[in-house]
Amino acid sequence: MNNLQKNKLFDKSFQLLGMVFTLFGVLILVVLIYKIMAAGYHRLNWDFLTSLPSRIPEKAGIYTAIIGTLDLMILTIIFAIPIGVGAGIYLEEYSKKSKLASLLEINIANLAGVPSIIYGLLGLGIFVRFFGFGGSILSGALTLSLLILPILIVATREAIKAVPSSLKEASFALGASKWQTIQKVILPSSFGGILTGIILALSRAIGETAPLIVVGAMAYVPFVPHSVFDPFSVLPMQIFTWTTRPQEGFAIAASAAIIVLLVITFIMNGIAVYFRNKWQSKWK
Repeated sequence: MNNLQKNKLFDKSFQLLGMVFTLFGVLILVVLIYKIMAAGYHRLNWDFLTSLPSRIPEKAGIYTAIIGTLDLMILTIIFAIPIGVGAGIYLEEYSKKSKLASLLEINIANLAGVPSIIYGLLGLGIFVRFFGFGGSILSGALTLSLLILPILIVATREAIKAVPSSLKEASFALGASKWQTIQKVILPSSFGGILTGIILALSRAIGETAPLIVVGAMAYVPFVPHSVFDPFSVLPMQIFTWTTRPQEGFAIAASAAIIVLLVITFIMNGIAVYFRNKWQSKWK
């Protein structure tokens, strides 16, 4: 058997092994979702969605957690997306190549893999204590914005790199300026990749618990927040709290809350994928 045949055999074996692991992972995911659905679907009703938290499992609801989650995601989008996308555009199109720029790029890529608890400690030191925002929605949103910024920056840069250089050169040849080329050629062509990065970043943010615990997210909030400086709770925090309680009713409520969280995540991803595909088809 020559080297070429050995390489083909190795590639086929590797692909087969990858398919086995993928199927195994999908099977585990299906089993987990089935168990969660079986445990919590009968708890899902209008009262569960519109009731305040309670120390009685049968009366406990997730209204404040849902509102807190939506408020947190809206603020995170407002803070993170313009800064992350803008930084990605600057680093890829305007920043001069130097040792400092290379060091900055490496650090941004490394920050994407930093444990989320570190961002929680950073948010605690800066937003909660230094700026005095306390354990508010604003502190949580700013902390999550820091968490997903590296993901947004890296995704934006990679999407811009994927744009063919011939499109840029054609734009410059027609007399377009740098900003006109970015606005009319680069961003429309790379929007699908940028939106994919936004989807991944927000999907990570919506499921985070550790940094929010550190900055002061509350397990029990018997009121709906009315401003960005009010205390808050989120669905992951509510689920974490209920799973630590000994009563079986709270475990059932946690399963129902997980279903709601999955639905919210799927809806967010579905909306983003729809707009991404619509935009891509527009520019084909």
